[in-house]
Amino acid sequence: MNSREAKGFLGGTAPDGGPRATSRAIVVDAPGTHRLITVPRPQAGPGEVLVEVAAAGVCMSDREVYEGRRAPDYVRYPVTPGHEWSGTVVAAGAGVDPALVGRKTVAEGFRFCGTCERCRNAETSLCAAAYAETGFTHPGAFADHVVVPARLLHLLPDDADLRGAALLEPAAVVAAAVRAGAPEAGERIAVVGAGTLGLLAVQLLAASSPAELTVIDPRLDRAELACRMGATEARTPVHSGEAHGYYDLVVETAGARTTAADACLLARRGGRVVLTGMFAEGALGIDPVRLSVSQLTVRSVFGAPSAAWSFAVRAYSAGLIDPAELITHEFPLERYTDALALVGGGDPKTGKVLLRP
Repeated sequence: MNSREAKGFLGGTAPDGGPRATSRAIVVDAPGTHRLITVPRPQAGPGEVLVEVAAAGVCMSDREVYEGRRAPDYVRYPVTPGHEWSGTVVAAGAGVDPALVGRKTVAEGFRFCGTCERCRNAETSLCAAAYAETGFTHPGAFADHVVVPARLLHLLPDDADLRGAALLEPAAVVAAAVRAGAPEAGERIAVVGAGTLGLLAVQLLAASSPAELTVIDPRLDRAELACRMGATEARTPVHSGEAHGYYDLVVETAGARTTAADACLLARRGGRVVLTGMFAEGALGIDPVRLSVSQLTVRSVFGAPSAAWSFAVRAYSAGLIDPAELITHEFPLERYTDALALVGGGDPKTGKVLLRP
């Protein structure tokens, strides 16, 4: 049996046309140590579904898990990573509508409780229960299959492209930021950063009919891509000083050392700033004098609540965003370390990296 045939047997169906009996998964036992294992196909428990993974995005958080740089409260080893993914439901557990089987889907990563005050206020990404997230504390989608609670599913149209849909997790984060920023037609908007989040933000914000949509990023090729996706102008950080105090809304997506402070400088008096990037210790603080004198509204986003997921899925289904444009590399599970090395490796030609089980 050649490698393609072997992958097919471990993939969607066995040679007899029935469902495969085994499933492969990447397991990170501890920082810097991983295995590709083959186990019996997982079973969906009560209230759960089993999803056959079509594609899974690799992001810096996944690299942090592998390198041991994620805060201990936000990872549980051993773990199968993979929180950005898409796939098809292949089995439903007890109490789950069997009509879900065969549907293309994505699912929220946060396994929120649904009963705390924050959840009951629709702020599911701020759930007060113990942190639980697919790919960090529960097995994720760097595998042939993933098991998730059926209540977290967001179904896709039957003709949806599952490659692009694998990026609906970061699209949902961006949707949370855009909803928080409340863009209005005719406004001047800036996006700081032209990575995955920034380019998805450009696509969503372009749909709000801004008068100007500027992207600020030091990488010229990424800026050019942003202009093809709907931005009206691209600037480097070096040339952004002349635009200080100009924008009605600034959406920060880079999470770099200075970008939170830079975003506030770009906003006009009375403007709005949404911080979406994940900052590390040592990031430059925001000037409180600037905040008070300019009367800025500053919001931050951590993950995506259910409403933002619904927003992103609707935008994707309607063709308002096309995440597949961001994909530059695709690897099988066997090349997990190659995929991981590209993420955050500094190559300007690297966009979004997928694992394709």
